[in-house]
Amino acid sequence: MALVQKKQLAVEAAPPTLRVIEARMPDVFEKCRQYTTAKEVMAAGLYPYFHVVESEQSPEVIVEGRKMIMLGSNNYLGLTNHPKVKEAAIEAVKKYGSGCAGTRFLNGTLDIHVQLEEKLASFFRKDAALTFSTGYQTNLGIITSLAGKHDLVVIDKLDHASIIDACKLSYAEVKKFRHSDMASLEYILKEGGNRGKLVVVDGVYSMEGDIAPLPDIIKLCKKYGARLMVDDAHGIGVLGKTGRGTVEHFGLEKEVDIIMGTYSKSLASIGGFVAASEEVIHYIKHTSRPLIFSASPPPASVAAVIAALDIIDQEPERRERLWHNTNKMMKALKQMGYDTGIAETPIIPLVMGEMELAFMMWKALNDGGVFANPVVPPATTPGRCLIRTSYMATHTDEMLDRVLRVIEKAGKNLGVI
Repeated sequence: MALVQKKQLAVEAAPPTLRVIEARMPDVFEKCRQYTTAKEVMAAGLYPYFHVVESEQSPEVIVEGRKMIMLGSNNYLGLTNHPKVKEAAIEAVKKYGSGCAGTRFLNGTLDIHVQLEEKLASFFRKDAALTFSTGYQTNLGIITSLAGKHDLVVIDKLDHASIIDACKLSYAEVKKFRHSDMASLEYILKEGGNRGKLVVVDGVYSMEGDIAPLPDIIKLCKKYGARLMVDDAHGIGVLGKTGRGTVEHFGLEKEVDIIMGTYSKSLASIGGFVAASEEVIHYIKHTSRPLIFSASPPPASVAAVIAALDIIDQEPERRERLWHNTNKMMKALKQMGYDTGIAETPIIPLVMGEMELAFMMWKALNDGGVFANPVVPPATTPGRCLIRTSYMATHTDEMLDRVLRVIEKAGKNLGVI
C-alpha cells in the first residue's frame, strides 16, 4: 500500500506536461478492450466456435452432452478411430514415450520419422520426403526456404492462410491471380521477368471444395519457367485412382515439382510433409527455420500416419464409400435448391451470402443435431459466407437422410430454399 501511495504522489508531483504524456501513452491491450464482435454474436446466441467435443471424431459425436451428426470434420476416410491407427499410436508411445524432447536437427530424429519419410516418398512417387510437426509449419518451412527476395511467388487468391503467411515471411515478391483463372496466372507469369518463380496452389480448395486445374497450370509453368507446388491437404485419400490425391487424379506425378500435405485430414493425425526431388528435400532440411527450430512430431502421431497410409492402400472401399456419400449429398442438396457453388469433392458448401444468415443457418442446424461450420471473412470473400459441410466414408445412409431432413427444414424456415 505504501508503495502505491508513493507512486501516486510521484505522479501528482510531476509537471503537468509529463502527466498528460503519461495519460496518453498507448496501451497494446487497448485493441483487446475494443474488440466486441465475438461477444455480440455470443449475446445473440449465434456463436459457433470453440464448442467442446467430448468424443472421438466419428460420424456421430458428443458435443457438450448432446449427440450430433458430424458434418464439420476433415476425417474423410474415418481413420481417426480405426483400430489399426489407434493401436499403432499406443505401441509407439510404449516404445518411444510421449515426445522427442528436441528438434529433428539435433536429438529428435527417430527411426520411425525416417520410416515415415521413406514411405511418403514411395507413396507419392517422389525421390524424398520430409515431415513437419504441423501442416501450417510445413507451408512456412517450404516457401520461406525456397523463395527469397529476388524471387517471385505466385499464388491463387483462395490459397490457404498458411501459404499466404509463408509468402509474407519469405521476402519474395508475391502476386495473387484470380481463383483458377489461367489468363490471370499467365499475365502475372509473363510480367514476372527473368527470375526464380514458384507457383503455389491448393489441390482441393478447403472452403468451396473445387479442384485446381493442374494440367493448365503446369502448361503455363513450363512456358514461363516456373516451378509448381501443390498443397494437397484435402485431396490426399480422396482423389486419384489409389487415393494419392489431386496430382494422381490428373496423372501428373512427374510434372508437379513439390507435393505438400497434412496429416490432420485423411491421414488421421497431426503434422505435415513435403515430397519432392532429393536435392530440394536436402536443401529444405538444412535451411528451413520452422523445421530446425521446432520440436519433432511426437511418436504416436508419426506411427498413426504410417498406419493410415497402409489402410489407404489396403481398404480402397473406404474411398468408394466416401464418394457414394458425396454424390448422394451433392445431388440431394442441389435438388432442394441450395447453392453449392463449384464444389466437386466431399467438401460441399451451402452458400448463404451475408454473415448473419450464415450464423442463423448454423444455429438451425445445430439445434437440429447437425454439427457444421459457418465460414465468414477472412476465410471467404465478403458477401459469400457459407456453411461448410464435409463428409466421411463412415457416414451411413440413415445418418445422411436425417441430415437432409434437418437441412431442408432449416433452409425453408430461413427462406434459403
